Amino acid sequence: MEPGFLGDAYFYVKAGHIIFVIFWMAGMFMLPRYFAYHMQCEVGSEEDGKWIEREASLMRIIINPAMTIAWILGLTLAFNIGFDAGGWLHAKLLLVFILSGFHGVLSKWRKKIAAGERDKSESFYRKINEVPAIFIIVVVILAVAKPF
Repeated sequence: MEPGFLGDAYFYVKAGHIIFVIFWMAGMFMLPRYFAYHMQCEVGSEEDGKWIEREASLMRIIINPAMTIAWILGLTLAFNIGFDAGGWLHAKLLLVFILSGFHGVLSKWRKKIAAGERDKSESFYRKINEVPAIFIIVVVILAVAKPF
């Protein structure tokens, strides 16, 4: 049993947190790739409309709910162990906060693309697709190794 108010539920909350982080990251990896494919079609075409719907559905059905639930469960865990658990927790929270900001940027880009604005290239979206990977590698190392 882990200390704190969660008691025996701690490991179930932690498992839920990990599950929803996986869902969130899956969506964060998919959306920039969708944008890259979307750049290949003509604005206003039938295919353009399909990509707009796919991107909106991905945000609405997977990415937004998964991020929200991951945050709720993560903060529950943080309150359970205490925010004085170590510098690793503060660093992790900072990185997740930045990653959440990236989530917001992707949402903004999705809306611009849906409006027919194509100010970024397919290549740009293929490269930006790596951002979540870099963050999640560091976040996982912080959470598992607790280096400081």
